[in-house]
Amino acid sequence: QVQVVESGGGLVQSGGSLRLSCLASGSFEFSNYSWGWYRQVPGKQREYVAAILRSGGTNAADSVLGRFTISRDNAKNTVYLQMNSLKPEDTAVYYCNGDRRAAPLQDPANFAKWGQGTPVTVSS
Repeated sequence: QVQVVESGGGLVQSGGSLRLSCLASGSFEFSNYSWGWYRQVPGKQREYVAAILRSGGTNAADSVLGRFTISRDNAKNTVYLQMNSLKPEDTAVYYCNGDRRAAPLQDPANFAKWGQGTPVTVSS
């Protein structure tokens, strides 16, 4: 079963940058999984942000395309989200999750278990 711990969030001014980390653990092979980042604003549904496949291929939501970059380090069982040119509308709690298949990643409703997330606040 996959367990994740997200970190790296904080308070940053508009236009600034942050790098989030997601450390995964459990009885699975990290390199065989595809991973995604998600975010949630209180009172709203969790939304997809970006994904990285086992092959290293990436995908991102239109709202973050060109500003956020997802990457992975299989040796460290860690997925990263580099966030540049941050905007106040990026303020949310950020989560990660993974699956052996790529298809479930784009819909957070496919995941029943989540980590505690890491909060990001972007001030204007």
